[in-house]
Amino acid sequence: MVEFKRKKGESFESFLRRFNKALIQSRKLNEVRQRQWQKKSKNKNQQKKYALVSKQMREKKEYLRKTGKLKEETKNRW
Repeated sequence: MVEFKRKKGESFESFLRRFNKALIQSRKLNEVRQRQWQKKSKNKNQQKKYALVSKQMREKKEYLRKTGKLKEETKNRW
């Protein structure tokens, strides 16, 4: 990590300009902005577990729907 200190007699504006220029040149800001929205992918075990749980929930919901214990949901958006 780069450390910035104000030089003796340097104005804050020139220090800020120097800091921004170094930040842009290091490309760290772009890297962080790109990584901000990136989602981590699940590993194989998490994918399998998620698939099994989803399947069980679907089967349970379908069973409740067939036995009449769950109301039919309309698929209206508004």
